[in-house]
Amino acid sequence: MIAPPLARPPLPRADSIVDPRVGDAGPALLALEDGTVFAGIAFGAPVAAGGDLVVNTSQTGYQEIATDPSYAGQVVVMTYPLIGNYGRLHADDQSEQPWLRGLVVAHATAAVLEDARQLATLLRTNGIPAIAGVDTRALARHLRTRGCLRGIVTEPGRTDPDEAVARARAIPRWEDQDFVAQVSPAAVREVGDPSEGGPLVAIVDFGLKANIVRSLRRRGARVRVLPHTAAASEVLASDVDGVVLSPGPGDPARLEGPVQLARTIIEDGRPLLGICLGHQIVARAAGADTGRLRFGHHGANHPVQDLDTGYVQVTAQNHEVQVLGGTLPAASGFRVSQVNLN
Repeated sequence: MIAPPLARPPLPRADSIVDPRVGDAGPALLALEDGTVFAGIAFGAPVAAGGDLVVNTSQTGYQEIATDPSYAGQVVVMTYPLIGNYGRLHADDQSEQPWLRGLVVAHATAAVLEDARQLATLLRTNGIPAIAGVDTRALARHLRTRGCLRGIVTEPGRTDPDEAVARARAIPRWEDQDFVAQVSPAAVREVGDPSEGGPLVAIVDFGLKANIVRSLRRRGARVRVLPHTAAASEVLASDVDGVVLSPGPGDPARLEGPVQLARTIIEDGRPLLGICLGHQIVARAAGADTGRLRFGHHGANHPVQDLDTGYVQVTAQNHEVQVLGGTLPAASGFRVSQVNLN
């Protein structure tokens, strides 16, 4: 049977949950390792997949979320109830494919008739399951109470709750997996021609989002993207003016090689920027500890305060791990300058 506390009444008609222009594949389940099960309607690829559930509170950006390598291995729950409203633009993809394991929404909507521009088509083409009809806000409250949980989206028509819960419990733990090796490229890539002039920025790709490269290019930089296995001598080549350690999925505590690379860059003295996972790697290189959050920060509305000015910015956040500022050695030369107010 469907377990409390999140059991729900029978679903209304499928076409009131999934826009007929999107099309559905029939009933499916979202099952959690703690025994909680949601019934819903499948509208992604007709397969099963699971991982850690993470909640994203953004109202827009579902396309960027789907193609962000930082979501590798995770099932994304969107709390905003209408997902699919504005379609998809290929130019806004953050990588060449979606990386999330599954998508959970309340209502799958469509604002465009062209099939290729629909979110569902992106998911189906790449073998990613999706389920609608879930009370995602109730699910978010449940995860805030219980902490991170593994879950699975079942295949259409496979709706045995006990079997689904058992499958959720068999999913490998997030902490035990090396996601960076899955998303990082195998070869070096140059963006921009030396004849353009401007500084050359080396990006170590742990799960790079395309917009980071676009942002550097808009500011006049050339970019060299390197795999996560790049040696310090490659990253700190004589023509490199600064280094970016990119975002990416997974636990920085598993990444001793990149942490040692960051130590070498710090000692070299060239400008260094770490973003998300890259920031956590820099912190560990500086001697700080990191720890997994009880539930991750994923959304476009997280307040971050600058400690020097008191100024608060509303930021996009996407991480499972925090830097433990109190563990930063006083003699490291680093200090905490901003804090997430959540």
